[in-house]
Amino acid sequence: MREAPSPHLAAVDDLRIGMFIHLEGGWLAHPFPLSNFKISSPQQIATIRSLGLKSVRWSPDKSDLETPTGSFATPEQRAARPDPGSDAVALSAAGAAATVAEASAGAPSAGRESVVERRQRVALAAQRDALQRCQQQFVEANLACKTLTEMVMNRPRVAREQSEALSRALVEKMLGQGESCIRLLSEVAGDKASAHAVNVTVLSLLLGKTFGLSQEDMQDLGVGAMLHDVGKLDLPERLRHREDHFSPSEALYYQEHVAHGASHARRMGLSEGAQRVVEQHHEHADGTGFPLRLSSDRMTVGARIVALVNRYDNLCNPNVPSRALTPHESLSLLFAQGKTKFDAAIMGAFIKMMGVYPPGSAVQLTDERFAIVVAVNSNRPLKPRVLVHDAAVAAKDALLLDLEAEPRLGIRRSLKPLALPRAALEYLSPRPRMAYFFEPAHELAAEAIG
Repeated sequence: MREAPSPHLAAVDDLRIGMFIHLEGGWLAHPFPLSNFKISSPQQIATIRSLGLKSVRWSPDKSDLETPTGSFATPEQRAARPDPGSDAVALSAAGAAATVAEASAGAPSAGRESVVERRQRVALAAQRDALQRCQQQFVEANLACKTLTEMVMNRPRVAREQSEALSRALVEKMLGQGESCIRLLSEVAGDKASAHAVNVTVLSLLLGKTFGLSQEDMQDLGVGAMLHDVGKLDLPERLRHREDHFSPSEALYYQEHVAHGASHARRMGLSEGAQRVVEQHHEHADGTGFPLRLSSDRMTVGARIVALVNRYDNLCNPNVPSRALTPHESLSLLFAQGKTKFDAAIMGAFIKMMGVYPPGSAVQLTDERFAIVVAVNSNRPLKPRVLVHDAAVAAKDALLLDLEAEPRLGIRRSLKPLALPRAALEYLSPRPRMAYFFEPAHELAAEAIG
């Protein structure tokens, strides 16, 4: 297999629009949504220069530069350029002129795509880019979370700084993008504990955003959510996830992870708001939680949010995958059994934000087709975007259907994945684990417009 060309170095003063660059350090080092991207504006160049870097890595093969003299072009690229007076250039110019003349005459050229085909191609490309961007952001956040958690024991202050930086990056990106959509990700690799922490952090911050929490409270919420299970570092692996078969002594030992977490939070020097989240994330509104049996009025808002979101993610992504509930089942169970255990206002806001059919739910539409919910706009939760089973279109080429744009079409019912017909099950490929991230609502709208 041919190796991909290695990225080159470019001085920041030489950066140009169209260069595909690679920034080091992920979200902790820069404000961009991704670490690898093509420069598209002078503002991005100015931001990169403000980071204090002397040079950045870039990939000529992924770049799109107009460089006839080619200070940035590779020798291979320069050699491939035809001489300005060559037959190749003459033929290219003739071909372009013929195309223009053909278009002016209204005659279709061979292989030219229709307007509808072009719109579909552009929309599909935007859809894939949006998903790839979300997945890359999740992977970067997951890796950063895993790295900082590994520092807690021996470098607690550094771990705190890293957790605050990651929370700050998430909050700034979330608050700076207007309306947010909750996006289901494809199966992503990474540490399960960190994936749980990132899931809880993202959903908790989105919920905090709906309540209009201040940026300072959002920051504390993010750090607390990210580190809510940090006390499990002190438990043996077999006791880090509560199971029905635990003996009374094992159940008590498991509950001690909250006290261990509180101890780590103090060693790290977390803010008071973040500490309260770590200390109270297993308390219940009716006073039946642990370890202090606090009622709702004695819990912080951040702790009440994380207590609910943590339970939801554990229902969707249990330690034993065969016990997983669908997102719709998880939400229904929380509503039915948790009316007294969770803050009523937070429960209502969470259901509204996630929608009756949260991302990842397998559903049947009112026209009998089967689909999987992929994205939900928190401001319009009853009209999610879905991937619909269509035997005439390959799954990789299927455009998401925006139910908001289909007033006569809705969701009839939720299904367990194994209840789907075999063809629909293979096509929709429901995720064995739910991973969520957020993206601007306007990006989904742009996909639909094409």
